[in-house]
Amino acid sequence: MKQMLKWIKQRSLTRATILLLNMSLCSYGFAAGLLTPANGQLPSLKIKQHDVNVTIEAGYAMTEITQIFHNPHAQDLNALYSFPIPEKAAVAEFTLWIDGHPVTGEVLEKQKAQQIHAKEKSAGRETGLTEKNSHKIFEIHVSPVRAGQDTKIRLVYLQPAHMDSGIGRYLYPLEEGGTDEQELAFWTTTTEVTTAFSFKLILKSEYPIEAVRIPNHPGVTAHQNAENDWIVEMHKQQVDSQEGKAIANSTQVFSLDKDILVYWRHQAGLPGSVDMVTYKLENKNRGTFMLTFTPGDDLKKLTHGSDWIFVLDISGSMSTKYATLADAIQRALGKMRADDRFKIILFNDRAQDLTSGYVTATAENIRHYSQAVAQVKTGHGTNLYRGIASALKHLDADRTSAIVLVTDGVANIGEVRQRQFIQLLNKKDIRLFTFIMGNGANKPLLEAMTNASNGFAMSISNSDDIVGKILQASSKVTHQNLHDVKISINGIKTANLTPNNLGSLYRGQQLIVFGHYFGSGDASVQLTGKLAGHEKSYQTQINFPHSDIRHPEIERLWAYANIEDKNRQIESFGEKSELKQAIIDLAIEYGLVTDYTSMIVVRDELFDHYGIKRNNKSRLNKEHMAQKQRASQPKPSYRVDQHKPMFKSPRAGLSGGGGGSMDISFLVMLIAMLLLGKVKVSSRQIIKTPS
Repeated sequence: MKQMLKWIKQRSLTRATILLLNMSLCSYGFAAGLLTPANGQLPSLKIKQHDVNVTIEAGYAMTEITQIFHNPHAQDLNALYSFPIPEKAAVAEFTLWIDGHPVTGEVLEKQKAQQIHAKEKSAGRETGLTEKNSHKIFEIHVSPVRAGQDTKIRLVYLQPAHMDSGIGRYLYPLEEGGTDEQELAFWTTTTEVTTAFSFKLILKSEYPIEAVRIPNHPGVTAHQNAENDWIVEMHKQQVDSQEGKAIANSTQVFSLDKDILVYWRHQAGLPGSVDMVTYKLENKNRGTFMLTFTPGDDLKKLTHGSDWIFVLDISGSMSTKYATLADAIQRALGKMRADDRFKIILFNDRAQDLTSGYVTATAENIRHYSQAVAQVKTGHGTNLYRGIASALKHLDADRTSAIVLVTDGVANIGEVRQRQFIQLLNKKDIRLFTFIMGNGANKPLLEAMTNASNGFAMSISNSDDIVGKILQASSKVTHQNLHDVKISINGIKTANLTPNNLGSLYRGQQLIVFGHYFGSGDASVQLTGKLAGHEKSYQTQINFPHSDIRHPEIERLWAYANIEDKNRQIESFGEKSELKQAIIDLAIEYGLVTDYTSMIVVRDELFDHYGIKRNNKSRLNKEHMAQKQRASQPKPSYRVDQHKPMFKSPRAGLSGGGGGSMDISFLVMLIAMLLLGKVKVSSRQIIKTPS
């Protein structure tokens, strides 16, 4: 690691260049905040206060956001607040304060919720609506914000908390990504918080944590409390120096334009493990479980040479980034081994094979094609399909092939249907590894392509530790993977396991599986897969409890994972009425915002008027009681394979990982590309692992 960083320091960007790139990062894009039409015909509201409280425990994260909007004008106004969709996030609560009292929202089919919201808005009564806008953003509509007054809202969402190679990562996304030019032209965004901003994250882990890090927010530190929980806190507030009180409607204290990211690192050498969280009422036969498999490090390192295919987006959106991209390609080519080969494909609205096939990594070829790449002119649209199709031609079955695709994943020319991308990938026995850069990328498309090829996806924020993220990726690329993974549970009845397709397991990855179980008692659990053409199997024995009321939230997590499976089927094979209805039914039962459902708030006395049952209010009361109980109790252990460990080796970590001919050059290339500011880029890597 030290040698790698030294190499980067010697050959990488100057401080002045990095400063310039960071300036471009802050100035480009579309952030979370209040939206006002760009024509300026309506006055803008203010974000007076923004408070974020995060709790990470038992393998999932709960994020609670409280905001106060202020209307400084003499007329009532409507608020539209927009923020990027967090990864795997299920909105569980939307609360609007009406007459000083909190009113919790309920989930309805989207069209019905919109009709009720419009009716209440026209009547001048308080109402709120939370919706999902495709794959990019959540939108919160609040009406009215009274003249000269404040309006308070609260939003809560849940998401699994994965570990990768001993590293945990929590992202509070604020940078929208800027991939929708029409939206950018229509809306003006107010990102300034005027009076007070706070961010507090509590990390409860049963496994020892060595360090916590908050990149891109200097001065913010982490500390431990008496229970050995790690706490990250950030407070910014305008204070009157004489009165010692917060100043209302003052100048900006915080801008919602940069992601907040927290890393934590487990102690090295921890054993592989199986952890389980359950929820089951005493008088119910059916319970819900979340199983987390953290394998030991027993995937062997690959040692053979490689073919490297660079697929470069030269569309108009790349114009400000291309010079540095070209320089990075030159550096990458310069670090190849003598027995490596490379190919360079350029694409915008068409594709061109710059090298006319593979060329050996001689000094002459590297020099020639580095100059050729540097002279390319950018322009036109993004035909992602044609770029991928060109990359998949003439793969050599006898060599490991790695394809690095640089684009934002928002296809706007040629074929754009997800099912066609899946069919294209299914024609080749390859692996697609996706680096999803930015919060505006088409994650459903990229992840579907990844799943279809049994690869892996990584999300990358502009606030990420890029070196660490690429180290994680390179250790996967250079090691074997366990593919065609399956889970079987015997001795107790289980059903509705999700995800349906488990795909492959790569070095350092966790596998998280949700499902239902019936009854209680001991069960044998087996994880199987294929490794270098041979079946590999891991077994253990675990107990499913008769009752467990500590974590009712995992019912929503199971439901949302199930909904994601159904959404993937719709995107790949077309919308079928039974799939759409199944999503709507699940979302209404478990109180979730989806493509087909929204969360509506009206005055308390009007829920009955509209025939809206208070299911979500009841569910939230149950969850809040459980959260209070957990906070007052000692930290439990969720590991369930202590008596019969499933994995014999310690968990994989970043130390000693990676390797291979391209690790350093691949790392430097991506660092250079990703440091370009708010890049509309996600880079994907395809590798073929011989059996």
